[in-house]
Amino acid sequence: MKKITFLFAVAVLLFVTIGVADPVVEFTDALGRVIAFDVLPERIVVAGKGSWMVGHPLYLFPEAVDRVVAMEVRRGSVSDFLAQIVPGFSELPHLETNAGPEQIAPLQPDAVVLKSYMRELGDSLELIGLPVVYVHLETPEQFFADIKTIGQLFDSPTRTDEIIAFYKQRLDKISARVDTLSAEERPSVLVIQYIERGGEGAFSVPPTEWMQTIQVKTAGGDPVWFEASGTGWQVVNFEQIAAWDPDKIFVVVFRSDPDPVMEHIRSNPNWQALSAVQNDELYAFPADFFGWDVPDPRWILGLTWCAKTIHPGLLSDVDIRQEIYDFYGQMYRMDEAEVEEIILPQLSGDID
Repeated sequence: MKKITFLFAVAVLLFVTIGVADPVVEFTDALGRVIAFDVLPERIVVAGKGSWMVGHPLYLFPEAVDRVVAMEVRRGSVSDFLAQIVPGFSELPHLETNAGPEQIAPLQPDAVVLKSYMRELGDSLELIGLPVVYVHLETPEQFFADIKTIGQLFDSPTRTDEIIAFYKQRLDKISARVDTLSAEERPSVLVIQYIERGGEGAFSVPPTEWMQTIQVKTAGGDPVWFEASGTGWQVVNFEQIAAWDPDKIFVVVFRSDPDPVMEHIRSNPNWQALSAVQNDELYAFPADFFGWDVPDPRWILGLTWCAKTIHPGLLSDVDIRQEIYDFYGQMYRMDEAEVEEIILPQLSGDID
């Protein structure tokens, strides 16, 4: 009887110990929720709007190659970029646009990673028992916090530190050059996006809290549209642009060749009256597979380009071409030959 009692006590102790064992992974996501996993997620799905903005940071970690099993198709493709650098990426069972739980659940994900504005989808996934992790990835500060989250999801603290160090090294260099500038030493800058719809072109400015504004301010420029922007891209007419008459103009051409747009602007008599055009300070914002102005990992290339373009004398030692090699080499593990074969042919904008 004593032996049976002892064995029962051991069994209870083991049950209690297992039941209260610490999770293998525990962290706080972008919405402030504590996320815990008893085992490392091996099947990760990226869904919802902005899926490429989530997928690209995930693939900064080599573990993503084996553990991301699907992403959602947006704008007709999943990611032209990842399809070029990740073996077998195009053959993955990617999700249709606006996929719901009925499409996601059959993939048997251990974790679904969503942008923070996809709460409605996330709630429906959690109702059927699928773990959800939210990320923001909209500002540099959020990017660093979310990289730490992703690093914990992959249990990869060393790689997390490498990524953050790469970005902060460049931010610190730029800050050291421009932070002491007076207001008079900061050129006025206008970032405008050009979109053609129905044969008509329109220009718009970004919100104050979006990456484009952050890039200009951090790079030592004075964003002239700061007081005029709203919660999304705001259309502005030429009269407003002329009233601002900024020292420098950066033109974002959405998902198309900027050269025809830039030629049209330069040949327009109205635009020729602007200081930036007269002083050859009109630039097409660079892009490769994706724009350097958006909250994608490429934002550091865009910010570095902004700083070099706004203050060429202060950053004369910065070579944007070398920054491209360094970024894709250190962040996506591409050698120089791969960068030259895959990335450089996609470059557009005023890189040099």
